[in-house]
Amino acid sequence: MTESLFFTTMMPFLLKVFWLSVYVLTIFGAILIVISANRNPVKTIAWIMVLIFLPGIGLIFYIFFGQDIRRRYMPRKDIKKLKRLKLGQTSSKEIPEIIQPEYLPLTRLFDKDFFPLSTQNQVKVYSSGKEKFEDLIEELEKATSHIHMEYYIFSADDIGNKIKDILIRKAKEGLEVRVIYDDVGCWNTKNRFFQRMIDAGIQVHSFLKVRFPSFTSKINYRNHRKIVMIDGRVGFIGGMNIAQRYISGVRTGDWIDLHLKITGDAVLNLQSIFLIDWSVYTGSFLNQKKYFPVPEASGNVKMQIITGGPTSQWQNILQGFLKAITLARKYVYIQTPYFLPTETFLTALRMAALSGVDVRLMIPESSDSKITTAAVRSFIKETLRMGVKVYFYQKGFLHSKMMVIDDYFSTVGSTNIDFRSFEQNFEANAFIYDRDIAEILKNIFLRDMNHSTRITLRKWEKRPRLQKFTESVVRLFSPLL
Repeated sequence: MTESLFFTTMMPFLLKVFWLSVYVLTIFGAILIVISANRNPVKTIAWIMVLIFLPGIGLIFYIFFGQDIRRRYMPRKDIKKLKRLKLGQTSSKEIPEIIQPEYLPLTRLFDKDFFPLSTQNQVKVYSSGKEKFEDLIEELEKATSHIHMEYYIFSADDIGNKIKDILIRKAKEGLEVRVIYDDVGCWNTKNRFFQRMIDAGIQVHSFLKVRFPSFTSKINYRNHRKIVMIDGRVGFIGGMNIAQRYISGVRTGDWIDLHLKITGDAVLNLQSIFLIDWSVYTGSFLNQKKYFPVPEASGNVKMQIITGGPTSQWQNILQGFLKAITLARKYVYIQTPYFLPTETFLTALRMAALSGVDVRLMIPESSDSKITTAAVRSFIKETLRMGVKVYFYQKGFLHSKMMVIDDYFSTVGSTNIDFRSFEQNFEANAFIYDRDIAEILKNIFLRDMNHSTRITLRKWEKRPRLQKFTESVVRLFSPLL
């Protein structure tokens, strides 16, 4: 009777101790794994804090979002043959006379990583989604051989359905049509939308399909690129996804973004990027000459198409940004929807601003995520103290990803100024060395300043203490956002 009473009273306690011990050991093991991965120390500390201070939930977050899955899910294919294709571009080492001398080190930074400098291009800048999609549709209609598209988001809305119908018609006409879309970016797009394309003969592939999309709006390793190649003669690259909001705006106002249309030899580099991605994601290796027609000289814009991603040896785009900022002598103008900078990026801005360069940063007054907005605002005070001029865009949501420097260098693409774009997403940016394009982008920045409010340090410091403390807490998790 006594033993029975003992077991009845003690068993629940012992079970609790057992499961608590298992949980503590699991958390301890997870922390050891995080530390042994030798990641960025800031990110390592952030994950340790999540595991310790969010019992249960933190472990679930780590299982879904924190593990380094690159070796497990990123197939390594032999793409050396594609990289060795002669694309008609010239190494920047051979043409120093056509690049401003101070920017030669920047062009050479990428030579060894298959990002050659192309010199005969014509570039059109879009700051209007309506104009961009009108031209994209016109070029799609003119396609005669193949269409290659790679987008983070492909929405089943008015513009998405219009483009889908054109692709279906072109496939039925006998053209090769290939589409890569990101599985997480398109989790709001029903499978039947893409199935209709597949049924029409379009080759469609989703990037890193996940099982629980409702839990993965911020999952790691996403394909964030927005590129199109048509017949190997014209390409598009920038920050606009395929979605109606780029034309019609959203409830809070316009949805502002930038995109480029390229004709010339840089299109072949875009083509190579797509075919490398296609090879990695599908296992189908395509390097036929029909995808690389001899480009017609269409202009004199000099540019490089730079990609970044977690499988790259170096953080290519971040390194390019840092090098460009350090070369600035007059001004650096930056637009980004999310400002969660690495310490090295902040250091580059500080060095430029303190040395007398006019550094201006434009971000949306509020993000599409309250948590992200709080994290972004935690960086504003120190950015202002550096001497950087900070502007909050107020006429809708600023989604542009652009940098322009000294009336010569500019870059437009899919890369945000945040940890995710620099370290985890697959991104693509055009690095452009041209005065005319720099002037266009500079004028876009100055135009957008008319719809922005400049933030002063004195005003910023007067905000409620609780608000500032909340932002500081959220900042601790900024490497994970």
